[in-house]
Amino acid sequence: MAGDEQEEAMGGGDKLILRGLQFHGFHGVKQEEQKLGQKFVVDVDAWMDLTAAGESDSIADTVSYTDIYRIAKGVVEGPPHNLLESVAHSIANSTLLKFPQISAVRVKVGKPHVAVQGVLDYLGVEIMRRRKA
Repeated sequence: MAGDEQEEAMGGGDKLILRGLQFHGFHGVKQEEQKLGQKFVVDVDAWMDLTAAGESDSIADTVSYTDIYRIAKGVVEGPPHNLLESVAHSIANSTLLKFPQISAVRVKVGKPHVAVQGVLDYLGVEIMRRRKA
């Protein structure tokens, strides 16, 4: 699916964008990951119609970035998960549950510091969830 087609499939072109959120969490399969913790980097896209907010210039007609940030922070800094898939799923589900005006959400969770022999920015997962009709 091309970028524009993917955007349309996720709920149109309007979305809130949060990039490069950094938190310390204790997720991972290895015991030392859950004991020592590490940095996680999160990106969130939340699709919703922003027409009313654009016209009114009122926070009441949108979702605050800060509220989505708090969800991501609460999950990443909260109880440990074994898998990044589970971390991302929790962020996405919590966002959709709390904000009915959001039609779809994409969450990317990355681990910059992993035990891999090689140079990399991060390893991680990206999931997309749509509101069920």
